[in-house]
Amino acid sequence: MRSSYLTEDVVFLLKDITGLVQPQPTQEREKLIQSGRHYSEMLPIEYVPTQKYMEVYREALDRYAKPVADAIGVLSDRIMTARGKDVVLVSLARAGTPIGILIKRYIKFKYKTEVPHYSISIIRGRGIDDNAMRYLLDRYLPGQLLFVDGWIGKGAILKELEKAVEAYSHVSPEIAVVADPAGVTELCGTHEDILIPSSCLNSTVSGLVSRTFLRDDIIGEKDFHGAVYYGELKASDLSYEFIETIEQHFAPENAGFDESRRLKGKDILKEKGIDEVRRIASAFGIEDINYVKPGIGETTRVLLRRVPWKILIDERYRDNPELSHVIRLAEEKDVPVEYYPLTHYKCCGIIKKLADI
Repeated sequence: MRSSYLTEDVVFLLKDITGLVQPQPTQEREKLIQSGRHYSEMLPIEYVPTQKYMEVYREALDRYAKPVADAIGVLSDRIMTARGKDVVLVSLARAGTPIGILIKRYIKFKYKTEVPHYSISIIRGRGIDDNAMRYLLDRYLPGQLLFVDGWIGKGAILKELEKAVEAYSHVSPEIAVVADPAGVTELCGTHEDILIPSSCLNSTVSGLVSRTFLRDDIIGEKDFHGAVYYGELKASDLSYEFIETIEQHFAPENAGFDESRRLKGKDILKEKGIDEVRRIASAFGIEDINYVKPGIGETTRVLLRRVPWKILIDERYRDNPELSHVIRLAEEKDVPVEYYPLTHYKCCGIIKKLADI
């Protein structure tokens, strides 16, 4: 699979389907998804940010480069303690890919060792790419593989991983992420819902690679899952600018995070993020919790890719610059913002149920 990343940073185990799939507008895709079509069978037209939005992105990158670098350092230290130098990073395309690159680079920076890094596809409701897994297991021991993603919202992909790896003896479903506000993994940089600036953009901060794709007429039995390379966006590619901006803040010792700040006195082990998601769904009369997308990363994705009904922001983060890009996107897309008490998360996106399907 082509990308704008160097192969020394990541190898994509994906089939290049550039030119084989026509991207569809958000509204059209949303109607198809809500009428039963699987999201992985379509690709969205990539959202082109306005100049004002890009200004917000750059402010976010400047402001949160160090906290993200610290979280990458904490996470990398935990990975090395738990797995050692034989670890093989397997990032989940595409949000996990820049995070995997940063972990790989931090391990080289601090531990003076090169670890392999691959990026593969996992799709909610369809599972992991079995051909990619076979490729990896032909080359490495099962216990070496460690899955990497950017953040955990409510934990849907972790559940998908747990189900998928049952087919692979001795492969752990454990996942390493920068931020885990849901409280479901110990391999995280922080349990706080922090902004990872790469979540603010699509392919232009992910090696010009699309989200992953799976449809029988294009992806054969022996193929990897597919993705498109957006070569036409090369002039707008910020993938390495993001990586290098974070990397500049790498330090041998990393500042920890005050994990109590967001909990309002609640013990993270007593309540998981999914419990809060269920409460939100109940409060707003939402039958399908897949329509509730908690956390900064997921809220941003809803605004970029889906048709949002409303955005919830915790009152404590009203006018917080960390959520400037969320407010900007909501304004541009005319999505109402409601201030609502949240425990695990700073904000939450709710997808609109389209009545005119």
